[in-house]
Amino acid sequence: MITSEIKKLPNSQVEISVSASWDEWEKYLEIAAKEYSKEIKIEGFRPGKAPKDMVEKKVGKGALLEAAAQQALRATYAKVLTEKKIEAIGAPKAELTKLAEGNALEYKIVTDVLPVLTLKPWRKAMEKINKEQLKKDATVTEKEIEKELEDIAKSRVQHITVEREARDGDNVVLDFTVKQGGVPIENGTSKSHALILGRGVFIPGFEENVLGMKAGEEKEFELTFPVEYHAKNLAGKPAQFEVKVNEVQERKSPEVSDEFARSLGKFKDLAEMRKNVAEGMAEEKKNELKEKKRTQYIESLIELAEVELPEILIHEELHKMIGEFEMQLQGMGMTFDQYLAQIKKSVAELEKEWEPQAIKRVKAALALEEVVKSEEINVPAEEVEAEMNKTLAQYKKVKDIEKNVDLSKLYTYVKGTMQNEKALELFESIK
Repeated sequence: MITSEIKKLPNSQVEISVSASWDEWEKYLEIAAKEYSKEIKIEGFRPGKAPKDMVEKKVGKGALLEAAAQQALRATYAKVLTEKKIEAIGAPKAELTKLAEGNALEYKIVTDVLPVLTLKPWRKAMEKINKEQLKKDATVTEKEIEKELEDIAKSRVQHITVEREARDGDNVVLDFTVKQGGVPIENGTSKSHALILGRGVFIPGFEENVLGMKAGEEKEFELTFPVEYHAKNLAGKPAQFEVKVNEVQERKSPEVSDEFARSLGKFKDLAEMRKNVAEGMAEEKKNELKEKKRTQYIESLIELAEVELPEILIHEELHKMIGEFEMQLQGMGMTFDQYLAQIKKSVAELEKEWEPQAIKRVKAALALEEVVKSEEINVPAEEVEAEMNKTLAQYKKVKDIEKNVDLSKLYTYVKGTMQNEKALELFESIK
């Protein structure tokens, strides 16, 4: 017989006190003995075949009882979770409180459980957001279109070599060496370095000294590195600069015209290009407004949600956030360790800083899940499978991809994502 008592603890934890009668857990002595006999050598018996009394003699009664108790604990704990409908998460902390041959086995387990979220009425909040959204206009103005056309032209700027002094806005190609005490500093020499004057990318004073120079001219000058300069060995210290200008180039943007539109290879004239740009900008603005509205939905749900979050869910979300950030950094050619060194923070400090955001993300996920449940939002299995196949198709060139993907987890993830999308669509439909 198994009896249990459940005590609720703060932060979505429970303490489970369990008592398993001797009749219930005695059988685990044989199981423990069999496991032990696989690991120890007993003369005259093959691994796993030695009888219990021989194993007990070899390892001691206390050790065998302890092993049997652990086996019984795992089995009876699972039964209690099922019977009591407890959704435990994470690794439980167990403590044996009574262990004696011929007596009931008693233990206590503290475990995190899936939190129970209470969501206050949310329809009026969504209705208010939708009404406010109607006041916002996704129309693109002529001024915005003209600026976008100019930006496109600037992105295709031409560099024209000129025989004059360098001016603000020019691109100069130069060689330079930075020295301290007459000795070049580490990474302080560069050849054919392109620099757009006026952008302020070098230390203060460098570009000012290059202004007015012509191709072929050389110049020496001294500057002091800023006190907050990233290289501490140079911060606040003077250095000597030797510069030679190889080329001065005027940066000229093409004129926004029919010819320019045709040069892009997609349009017959400027009118067609303008129409295409306007449509693209309108769609982009429309999507921006939609995303902002959906962000408001989520923020509203978070405010309406009441829940005690277990630490494990917060830590798992922080781990996920760091993983996502690492992927972004990789795209920029930087490692996570390099980033931490740059901001001068440890992983623990970063996690503490990000914890409020992690809490919001967990609350949002649980709140959406509650909406899906209460509104009985479901997605047919065939739709989920079709979406899964799209995902798998993206990796079809990867050998044995289906063997390396947990299809059950992928199904759950895809279904959850599709249900959340339907919940957001429901919010959008509320008038």
